Amino acid sequence: MRCRARARSRTPARRRAAIAIPSQQALKQRERAAGRRRVTNHSQQADGKRRRWWPFHRRAARQQTQPPADADADAGAGATGQGGGRGVRILLGFASAVVAAFGMHAIGSILAPALLALVLTICAQPVRVWLTRHGTPAGIATGAVALTTFALLAAFAGLLIFAMADFVGMLPQYQAELQAFGAQVGAWLNSIGIGSEDVKAITGGFDPSKFLNFFTSLLGGAFGLLSFGVIVLTMLILMPADAAYTPTLLRQLKPTKPNLVYAISAFATNVRRYMVVTTGLGIVQGVINGLALWLLGVPAALLWAILAFLCSFIPNVGYFIAIVPPLVFGYLTGGWETVIAIIVIYGLINAVVQSVVQPKVVGNAVALSQTLTFFSVLFWALVLGAIGAILAVPLTLLVRAVLVDADPRARVWRAAIGDLSETRAIMRAEAKDRKDAKRAGGVPDAEEPPA
Repeated sequence: MRCRARARSRTPARRRAAIAIPSQQALKQRERAAGRRRVTNHSQQADGKRRRWWPFHRRAARQQTQPPADADADAGAGATGQGGGRGVRILLGFASAVVAAFGMHAIGSILAPALLALVLTICAQPVRVWLTRHGTPAGIATGAVALTTFALLAAFAGLLIFAMADFVGMLPQYQAELQAFGAQVGAWLNSIGIGSEDVKAITGGFDPSKFLNFFTSLLGGAFGLLSFGVIVLTMLILMPADAAYTPTLLRQLKPTKPNLVYAISAFATNVRRYMVVTTGLGIVQGVINGLALWLLGVPAALLWAILAFLCSFIPNVGYFIAIVPPLVFGYLTGGWETVIAIIVIYGLINAVVQSVVQPKVVGNAVALSQTLTFFSVLFWALVLGAIGAILAVPLTLLVRAVLVDADPRARVWRAAIGDLSETRAIMRAEAKDRKDAKRAGGVPDAEEPPA
């Protein structure tokens, strides 16, 4: 009994001792409570009221206690930093573009045929897909399309060489006429106040020896096209073989890079439509111009027809490049009547093709402003030569696809570089509103009618 009593008497004491010894968690809670009490005691405001110090209250208090001058200075510094960062990015982008342009120019002998093969592969890809779907083995379809494309290029190059050789053979017959024409042009330039040095620089182009040397050098360089043709043929065989995997690769990239997939697909579709339509219209334009020059008796009509076809790929300035040589030789053979006839024929055909037919067929596939298109012709001609001028639009579309279409943040610049579909819709809506307001009494919808 005594043992039981002693046990009962000790039990409350042990419990009291256990309760008296705090645990680690209890100590931490007490320390936190003491810290909050200390902060609360030292946070007496001027009006004698106490403030509850939650974390967001502390941040608000720190913002309120900062002096206004320092806050304005920090805001100005932040704005300056953003502007400075944007300026640095622009300068870095411009410097990178210049370095890339010099690099592409340095390897232009390799890059130009590779880009030409890329554009041709994009244009011929539907034919290879059609052959594959109709039971043709993939290897045979790829080889057939590549060889056919290269054969067409070789035939065109052979026709161009033949026309140039014929022109070089007949050029000495017009030596006296060219010299007389150069003298007439020089006298007219002197009469309007142009200096003698500038006149010599302009009329020097009518020297028959320079004409002969130029076309002879082109014919000699035609044999250097062998390496160009080898690169193009090799690329035409390899690129279609790799293009067979492109649809699967795009499906793999779509979950993670949907904008890039969209940009690549749109680029291929737009380039294919532009090149196919331009090629067809260029053939029609060259045939009509060649027949007209032949009927007018202009020498080297075949060469000028080929020139008109090639210049149809050069927007804005291609028309003027194509019309100058026929005008010169038309004046030598038929006088001003032939010159006027050539201007009328070339002008009508160019106006119908470039202003009516091509915009309706191509649609919004290009969507580049006239200024940007002209600059792109100059830029790519400087970087890659004649091939760059012919491929100026496809290459600019490639740059836009990579830098603008693939980045959602940069798509706002599409309107600035020529995609004016939405802008035209807004302008049409505004014009309609003005017309409706005028019919209603000359009061726009945004204004209240007079009393």
